[in-house]
Amino acid sequence: MSTNAQSPIGVFDSGIGGLTVVRALMERLPYENIVYFGDTARVPYGVKSVETITHFTTQIARFLLEKDVKLLVIACNTMAAVAAQVVKDLSPVPVLDVIDAGALSAQGGHKIGVIGTPTTINSNAYARAIHDYAPDSRIHSQACALFVPLVEEGWLDHEVTRLTAEDYLKPLQAEDIDTLVLGCTHYPLLKPLLRQVLGEGVQLVDSAEAMAEQVATVLAQHGLANPGPAQPRYDFHVTDVPLRFQTIGERFLGRTLNNVHVVKW
Repeated sequence: MSTNAQSPIGVFDSGIGGLTVVRALMERLPYENIVYFGDTARVPYGVKSVETITHFTTQIARFLLEKDVKLLVIACNTMAAVAAQVVKDLSPVPVLDVIDAGALSAQGGHKIGVIGTPTTINSNAYARAIHDYAPDSRIHSQACALFVPLVEEGWLDHEVTRLTAEDYLKPLQAEDIDTLVLGCTHYPLLKPLLRQVLGEGVQLVDSAEAMAEQVATVLAQHGLANPGPAQPRYDFHVTDVPLRFQTIGERFLGRTLNNVHVVKW
């Protein structure tokens, strides 16, 4: 494999939530070429067995490695929780994952809340990762199963979403958290609402932004940052084009979604 500074960054997710990570990368690293893979035909992963998730994740990682990517980003919390090590073992290029990036950014907190899907929370991966970086912190986790469908519905500032958030965050507020890790790639879209519910005193850790910072650091360390100034190329590979794919995808990406290729497995 011939990777160099011009090679793309490979980003993958079980669906389209990982586009929030792509958006953060586009903003932080405007010269980088990006290849995205979203397994839209087989989403959601959260309800599948560890074996199945590992199998799918490996399949996608190999697909991106064949595109000569210089770095792999696991933009899905479920995949990261279950299969990050497997991908690291098979990849000749550096592998970063959202859980590690979020944990790294949260380490300044003392009482840290983590919200995510039930699978991510039950895996305890965030708590373990944060504990590695900040052994003295207290970690309080809360599964928020309804946030993903509400975000995909576009109800980002809706009364129903606000009431749901107030309910989910109550136990964390009772623990007087000072930091909240958004442990799902859909959640950055809820930042304004979560900030209103929690007030200014709580630091929100957006794992998409944290990931973009980490990618910038690793590319610099390996001398792989694309110096530009050529227009970057963005390619999006999906395994299905669901009904509202374009609408939801563009909401996540914050711009039009071009160069979408359907991969039939």
